[in-house]
Order: sequence, then structure tokens, then C-alpha cells
Amino acid sequence: MAQDDRSQVIRYYDRRKKMLATEEVYGDRWLRWTYQSSVGRLALWALVKRSWFSRHYGRRMSTVRSRSKIAPFIRDYGLDISEFADPPEAFRTFNEFFIRRLKPEARPIDPDPSAVVFPADGRHLVLPDIAMARSIYAKGQSLDLDALVPKSELAALFRGGSMAISRLCPVDYHRFHFPVSGRVGDTGLIDGPLYSVNPIALRRSLEYLVRNKRVWTLIESTYHGNVLMIEIGATCVGSIVQTFDSSTGIPKGGEKGYFAFGGSCVITLFERGKVRFDPDLIEQSRQSIETYAHMGERMGSVGGASAPEIRLRPTGLRRDM
Repeated sequence: MAQDDRSQVIRYYDRRKKMLATEEVYGDRWLRWTYQSSVGRLALWALVKRSWFSRHYGRRMSTVRSRSKIAPFIRDYGLDISEFADPPEAFRTFNEFFIRRLKPEARPIDPDPSAVVFPADGRHLVLPDIAMARSIYAKGQSLDLDALVPKSELAALFRGGSMAISRLCPVDYHRFHFPVSGRVGDTGLIDGPLYSVNPIALRRSLEYLVRNKRVWTLIESTYHGNVLMIEIGATCVGSIVQTFDSSTGIPKGGEKGYFAFGGSCVITLFERGKVRFDPDLIEQSRQSIETYAHMGERMGSVGGASAPEIRLRPTGLRRDM
């Protein structure tokens, strides 16, 4: 992430406007205190990362009283209510508003069958080689693929492959979707703590991505080989809810699930040579600058030669993870 050492702002590239912008961080002061001060880090270890802390906050956002937060949130962050599938007054709680659906026309899906689309609204980094992860967020850090991916045969399959990191802020649409069409293979849940996935936190430790609670799903795609989606929880995101039907084929852009309140992250892994990311995304990512884009927009297309597929037996999927 590009960082101005004097102001520590978070800069990203707006793909639609073709310009750099500054992120308005929800809870900025609280995040900086928690991850940048000695007292805050003590609170992080003792309290904030614990799952019960996020569950408590989530319950508050599911009370009728929380409804009063909806209108100010829409106003303060300039959300476009014309995109909402339901009007703001239809939501009984802030969490209902937070997991809102959008009108289909608000997020058109790239129709090219060879195209891979972003799985969520947010700020995205793409890594043509997963080893490039050592240069993002903070120099010298590395992302342990074996720790991130739950099974040794899966880690081996994606070693040398490519990765997209899609970071969702609290102000974003919080449903996530399939980046390719295909068939769902193996799935699972890895429990863990709930650190923030904001760059303020990831600059301190990229390992939060592999330590946090997360849900993983293998997708077997005719065009794109094996694709692994990993939804990562974060502070105040205790629930990663899956809504898809694993008994049928999945369409590109089809809804997979949603995150309850808070910022969160989706990591998408591709086999080596299977996907070629678009040049503008690669250029921004080389500078450690995230690109803001919507779910359904193209992030790349079919890459090089095919790699052998694996077939894993489905294990079943919990509805609320």
C-alpha cells in the first residue's frame, strides 16, 4: 500500500475515475491506536482479536436501536441508494443494511467466458506470482502459502500460481461472488482470531491473513482450472455466511455469501499459468497500490497452458461460518 510517512494516509487507484484517491478509514483513530501504540497492542492481544469481542459488537449491530446508524452512514460515506435492491427504510437493523443486496444492473458481470471477474467490491491487489507477496503492505514480509491453504495437496497445486487480494471496507457492498463459473469441490472452515485486515494492521504483520478465521472453497472451472476462494474474517466480522447451492453448477458472478459487519477480505488463488491479470492492475500492484473496482468487473482472462486438475470429495458446508 502506498504510504505517506508524514500523514500515513492510505492511497488507492480508482479504476473508473483513473486517478489516485485517499481512503477514508472507518474507525481510523481506533485502528491506529490499536495497532500503532504499545497500550493498544496490549488491548489487541487481550481483547480485540478475540472472537467474543466481535460477536458482542455484531449483536449490537443486530438490535433495533442500531437502525439509527443507517441514515448517517449513508450520508457520511456517500452511498448510492439507487443501487440498493431495497430502500433504506426497509432495514430493521444496521446489520440488515450492511448485508444488503444490490440491483442486478448495479453490478453487471463481464460476459466474456474467458474473463475472470472481481469477487467483491473493494480495493484489489494482484500478484502474477504469489512470491511477490513479500513486497506488499510492508517490505520484507512474506505470505506463507502452506499456512494460508489448509491442505498440503492444495498448497502444492497453487504453488507458483497467482493471487488476487480483495479488501472490503465497512462502506463497501459486503456480499461476495464467484469470480469464474464451474463446479464446487472441497470446502472447509479454519477457526482463528479476528485481527483487522486494514493496511494499518497488515503493515505491522501480513501474517494476520493466515491467522484469522477463514472459509475456503475449491472451484473447478472449465476455462480457468482450479480456483481457490478464501474468505477471511476480521475484527467485528465473526460470521462468514455461505448462501450458494453446492449441488449445482455455479455461474460466474453468482452470489457465494456475505460478511456480517466490518471490514474483511477475499483471497483468490489461481494455478500457475491459468490466468493473466489485466496490465493496469499489475502496474498498480507493482507499486503496492490497491485498485478500487466493483464485483463483476474484469480482472483478467485465461492465461497459458493448462495444468492438471485435481478432484476432491466435497465435505459439506456450514451455512454460517
